[in-house]
Amino acid sequence: MTTATFGTNQVDWEQRLDFDKLRTDRLANLKRELNKSDVGALLAFDFANIRYMSSTHIGTWAIDKAIRFALVTRNSDPIVWDFGSAAKHHKLYNPWLDTTTAEADADPHAPHHGAVKPRAESGARAGISTLRGAFNPDAGIADEVASKIKRELEKFGLLNEPLGIDIVELPILFALQRAGITVVDGQQIFLNARAIKTGEEIGLLTQAASMVDAAYEKLYEFLRPGVKENEAVGLVSKVLYDLGSEYVEGVNAISGERCSPHPHVYSDRLIRPGDPAFFDILHSYQGYRTCYYRTFAVGSASSAQHDAYKRAREYMDRAIALVRPGATTADIVAVWPKAEEFGFANEEAAFALQYGHGVGLSIWEKPIFSRLVSFDHPEELKEGMVFALETYWPSADGWGAARIEEEVVVTATGCQVITKFPAEDLLVAGQRYYSVGGPLPLQRDSQSHLNTVEGRGGK
Repeated sequence: MTTATFGTNQVDWEQRLDFDKLRTDRLANLKRELNKSDVGALLAFDFANIRYMSSTHIGTWAIDKAIRFALVTRNSDPIVWDFGSAAKHHKLYNPWLDTTTAEADADPHAPHHGAVKPRAESGARAGISTLRGAFNPDAGIADEVASKIKRELEKFGLLNEPLGIDIVELPILFALQRAGITVVDGQQIFLNARAIKTGEEIGLLTQAASMVDAAYEKLYEFLRPGVKENEAVGLVSKVLYDLGSEYVEGVNAISGERCSPHPHVYSDRLIRPGDPAFFDILHSYQGYRTCYYRTFAVGSASSAQHDAYKRAREYMDRAIALVRPGATTADIVAVWPKAEEFGFANEEAAFALQYGHGVGLSIWEKPIFSRLVSFDHPEELKEGMVFALETYWPSADGWGAARIEEEVVVTATGCQVITKFPAEDLLVAGQRYYSVGGPLPLQRDSQSHLNTVEGRGGK
């Protein structure tokens, strides 16, 4: 396991990440969890699960449409039914869909060597779901999907076994049930398989984080009074796409009075002198996501803002110090403040402010860290897990706040942090201001009169 970073390309003169190993290790993890379960097969409509299972991808434009689906059974390797010409493309460029490690799936007449065999039928097939209901229900698309799945379950002797599904549209669910298939929740099987990352996955997650490091460097140079939140979003998106990002899932840009309470969405607000501003950058490199907050003060920081940052940093450092194999999510959240301590009625109302979550092909995977659930349902930390820890603290002035997030890899003896843009103390962005008496302090109130004795009423 390594958190080293390489270039974003493959080369012939250096051993970098092994994508064949990535594919085979992910499928092996999934089949191991499938074999431990009481289901006979897994059907995926979620794009992250399809990619984990089959190493196929058709673009993020389709991520919310549930149009493609993939099946893996105890007795066969993945089959992918894909959108239009994508299936033909997979046939040409995804040769692993034409081979199998399962005897029941193999072509008995084809010569083969070792564990990998030519497949009796290709795993790259054309198929379409209901387009989120846009197809006329009378077209029978849902029944066609169910028929395809039933055929494979019958072929591999698993029709009487439960079928685990991650997400499903109701017409598809009803069609599967009409076909005599018992449908159960398969999400936990997928998530358990994805919880501990392979070496290649850790490498990709680290590379994704390094690209956000670069985006924060540019953002720090760019921030100044008069910049709008949405301009910051545009800048970060360009930096990431120029570096080779596959998908900028979101850039949370929050400034000034919008910091408390946290709205979780950027706006067109102009950043003003002395504003706090925090950002969360979520993007994907080769499918692997980031979730990576940083907080800045623009021009200067008030003492209240600096104090809030120190509190958020303290809670972060206490949490990271506890990360090691054998610790639990309950151990981590125990060092975080209760919701009532920072202005919320209960843990549900404060959810995701003091928070942790696995990071992989999606941004919220196992394990989950929250005082809402972790005390009653603790999860053990294991070597190879990768997760983000995020803390928040509102400032005493009633409108500012600080937000910090670090992504960590659990190692044999502790953890390594892979989010490396500086965050141990509050950074001040924007140009330095000079008065006749010299540079203005970086820690000052944004209301000028509060920085003079007379303005404070002689105090």
